[in-house]
Amino acid sequence: MELQDYIINDIKPISITDKVSDLKLLFNQLTYSHIPIEKDGVYMGCISETDAHCFDGAITINDCNYAIEGFFVRPTTIWLDVLEAFAQNDSNIMPILDKNNKYLGYYELNDIIHLFNETPFFAEPGGILIVEKGINDYSFSEISQIVESNDTKLLGAFVSKIEGDLARITLKITNTSLNEIIQSFRRYSYNIVSGHEDDSYLETLKERSQYLDKYLNM
Repeated sequence: MELQDYIINDIKPISITDKVSDLKLLFNQLTYSHIPIEKDGVYMGCISETDAHCFDGAITINDCNYAIEGFFVRPTTIWLDVLEAFAQNDSNIMPILDKNNKYLGYYELNDIIHLFNETPFFAEPGGILIVEKGINDYSFSEISQIVESNDTKLLGAFVSKIEGDLARITLKITNTSLNEIIQSFRRYSYNIVSGHEDDSYLETLKERSQYLDKYLNM
């Protein structure tokens, strides 16, 4: 299904000349974090429920127009950028404007997350591996080469954390046998943060450590 198929247009933007009490009433009827606002048919932005409840219901929205947030996406915006827009604006509704800035409707956050869950990264069976390396030392081409050199396909990869000079990369691979891939990453100086399968290298170290403890305690 195309992203545009998720456009919803059952809520029209509320006029900037309406009273804040009308806005509060609409929030009480809906579960959205924001409501679109328009002026003379032109989209102005959104007001959050949190801000709306801070204002006197007797005033107009125009009297508190400084609280309007002008975020939106285009119908051509890719879904990852749409997801980023949701996160940046702490919203569960995302207005959509065409190239002429005409309001077309909105996306719901849950629909976009559902679309994300249908990608092979989540939907296809496979193993999850989290590796770590210096932020200037890793490359996705190298990561792909390591994975594919073990007769495995990479279903997806993203930088899941950056801390100091270390980058943490989360991988989804088709092969459920991660051990050989883990060893390959170690040879390329990657730290293994997590592999959702038994790591024979660590198991061997653990067994040797237990044997040494037993020997020293004899």
